[in-house]
Amino acid sequence: MAEVVLFHHALGLTPGVPAFADDLRAAGHTVHSPDLFEGRTFDSVEAGVGHAREIGSGEVLDRGARAVADLPEALVHAGMSLGVLSAQRLAQTRPGARGAVLLSSCIPAEEFGCWPDGVPVQVHGMDADPLFVDEGDLAAARALAGRTDSAEVFLHPGDQHHVADRTLPSYEPDAAALLTRRVLDLLAGS
Repeated sequence: MAEVVLFHHALGLTPGVPAFADDLRAAGHTVHSPDLFEGRTFDSVEAGVGHAREIGSGEVLDRGARAVADLPEALVHAGMSLGVLSAQRLAQTRPGARGAVLLSSCIPAEEFGCWPDGVPVQVHGMDADPLFVDEGDLAAARALAGRTDSAEVFLHPGDQHHVADRTLPSYEPDAAALLTRRVLDLLAGS
């Protein structure tokens, strides 16, 4: 079974993030879901991103690194939207990564160096999500998939952003179920 760290989205550690972690735990995986916002949650992406800007992206990334400091190196790094920053950085720079799951976001791989050989990555997004499609995440995901055989990009139909957080209005049950099955497939091989 895999050990996973799941970083939350810009709304903070909403109840839907640990609920998604529980879905992975139900399949036998160990999942950690650190709170990078120290208990704060937000009602909008704009407010959450504003908070992240206030504390600084460097501090958000440092909090992600501190969250895994005492965990084994053999982790699958997962992130939801804003949490992809920490997940992708750690997957690319922390030795021993077993995989990465990037939900609703993808950073150009060059931001953190090269994608490590043999580390599988899944990128999930909705094909009409303006945050994913129009802000460069889809292009970054496709570029990553073009550079490594271990990358898969999954586009789900729809225009929502936080599709896997069942406590938010943007939750898409069908997309979330398919996404979860595909993530579990990646974890089974990690």
